[in-house]
Amino acid sequence: MMDALPALAAWLVASPLPWLVLTMLAYVLTLALYRRSGAHPLLIPPLTATALVVAVLLLTGTPYATYREGVGLLSFLIGPATVALAVPLFAQRGRIRQLWRPLSVALLVGCTVAIVSALLLAWALGGTRETLMSLAPKSATMPIALPVAERMGGLPSLAAVAVAVTGIAGAVLAAPLLRLLRVQDPAVRGFAIGLTAHAIGTARELQVHPTAGAFAALAMGLNGVATAVLVPLCVAAMRWL
Repeated sequence: MMDALPALAAWLVASPLPWLVLTMLAYVLTLALYRRSGAHPLLIPPLTATALVVAVLLLTGTPYATYREGVGLLSFLIGPATVALAVPLFAQRGRIRQLWRPLSVALLVGCTVAIVSALLLAWALGGTRETLMSLAPKSATMPIALPVAERMGGLPSLAAVAVAVTGIAGAVLAAPLLRLLRVQDPAVRGFAIGLTAHAIGTARELQVHPTAGAFAALAMGLNGVATAVLVPLCVAAMRWL
């Protein structure tokens, strides 16, 4: 029995099972904490669960690459979950047809500002090209941001952190900022949050209002496509300048 323990420990380290269980358990615990707090914005599960998982990885000395490989199944499921957001979006098709012009302008301006501001800030702080390419697609959803960053010569691990931080910051700061600006239309609110806080903001908006959730999903999807197109163009333009 005792002889089998080292083999079991080695299997657990190499297996994706511990990381899948850790991730899901962290989410369940932090979701319960979030609900008990009355939905406090600083206790949203993506923030607290991420902090918990990072703490475990640091304590165990586990590299991010090992964790990412272990939760590959969850990463794969992000794609179908994103596609499923078309269901609430379909219910808002009439309103989308009415607002397609301002939505198009907001998408173009918001996506461009997100990319250029990330590039300029990282460049001003002395970031390497690898860092710049990792941060450029930070406002896109994870399944799009990581391939874009990798294709442009960035680090997928750094891009993943940038995407997570962007989404969490957007989900936390968006609500008070929109209240300050007196934005009450759920369509406007949802599109703004989906454009800046991608999947994390969209998930939160789906809990708040169905219209806001639908427009957040629309913004997240369109911004992902726009980011994939505009990142190479913005990088080329900055290189030319």
